[in-house]
Amino acid sequence: MSVLVDLQDGIAIITLNRPEAMNAVDPQTRTELREAWQRIAHDGTVRCAILTGAGSTAFCAGSDLKKTMPPAESFAQLAFNGTGSGQESMTAGMDMDTPIVCAINGHAFGGGLELALACDIRLASAQAEFALPEVRLGTLPASGGTQRLPRLVSPSDAMKLLLTGNRFDATEALRMGVVSEVLAPADLMPRAMAMAQRIAQNAPLSVRAIKRLVRTGLEMPLDKALQAEYHVFGLLRDTEDRLEGRRAFQEKRAPVYRGR
Repeated sequence: MSVLVDLQDGIAIITLNRPEAMNAVDPQTRTELREAWQRIAHDGTVRCAILTGAGSTAFCAGSDLKKTMPPAESFAQLAFNGTGSGQESMTAGMDMDTPIVCAINGHAFGGGLELALACDIRLASAQAEFALPEVRLGTLPASGGTQRLPRLVSPSDAMKLLLTGNRFDATEALRMGVVSEVLAPADLMPRAMAMAQRIAQNAPLSVRAIKRLVRTGLEMPLDKALQAEYHVFGLLRDTEDRLEGRRAFQEKRAPVYRGR
């Protein structure tokens, strides 16, 4: 299997499993990854997901150029004939309400960095390196790189990275805000698991509502985003979990959330 899915007490660990190819994404990996996201998005028992790569060298080196050949069809055929499923973005299926923590255990180049950018929280090994080198190959980061990166870092930093294709290390990634934390390699997955477990302990409807509000709100004027926030607050107000959270606080015990 090119993508491993391991379910542990409400946490789904998705591992890109091609260490011999720096976990580069070939057509099979793309299909398996999309299937994994679909499975997680529709599994109400999954409270949080972790995305990482196998081995200690690379998180993901992007598309496997040796195995990803140009399609025989024209772009218009793929766009308008309904035959373009194989040409979907590498991040297809990641737009879900379930939070995704990315444990970047090594090189994150091209589509690999774009996968990380599509996650909600990014943690990096101190040995990780990053780059969006597509401009050097006559193309561009087409799985969200030109759009997600400028939403995370300053426009100047985004343009520098996109237009030069230069590599940058974990320290620079932390400075710019590409990642939230940099850890020793041995501490990366334990930290990712601890964070996912902490998220999983919270009320699942609240967690998913917050993620949806943050992501959609970034595209709205502030007044409209505040209206959406108030509406979703109202939806959560009378849920069993909100009442359970208050009872647990009063009774000085851990809450038992059921997602309803």
